[in-house]
Amino acid sequence: MKIRILLALVSLSAAFITPAFTQTAQDTAGTWTLVSVTLERDGKKFEPYGTNPQGLFIKDADGHVAVIITKSDLPKFAGNDRMAGTPEENKAIVQGSLAYFGTSKVNEADKTSTTHIERCTFPNWNGTDRTSTFTLTGDELVTISTDMPTTGGQATAQLIWRRVK
Repeated sequence: MKIRILLALVSLSAAFITPAFTQTAQDTAGTWTLVSVTLERDGKKFEPYGTNPQGLFIKDADGHVAVIITKSDLPKFAGNDRMAGTPEENKAIVQGSLAYFGTSKVNEADKTSTTHIERCTFPNWNGTDRTSTFTLTGDELVTISTDMPTTGGQATAQLIWRRVK
């Protein structure tokens, strides 16, 4: 009798643990905040958006996505006209931010996600498909891409996102 109770408890606990290991592409839908962005090029790692990047990734159940990433220390316009920055301020803002929207399809078998970018603040990505691998563990989503980054050339980009609750 004790063995049957023990087996029932083990089976019951396994049922509660299993969902963490069987997350599907549908589980990537939701709202995510950015934790970090790291690029690796020629064996060297750097953080193109600084040590405390800010960002939001929103994906609906149908695969529509919107992403915005910024440095946390973007300059404020110093002049009297708050709608127009200096050339230096504008350059810092453009180089310190990225935003795009489009649609995303996930291949669960090989854990890849391909996003068709409709429009992007980096115009070279408009109309392109960008593929990345992903790992989803609980409320943490890690994406890795080897596509051409906005910094030019070849690099591996790793982004870590945390689910908003």
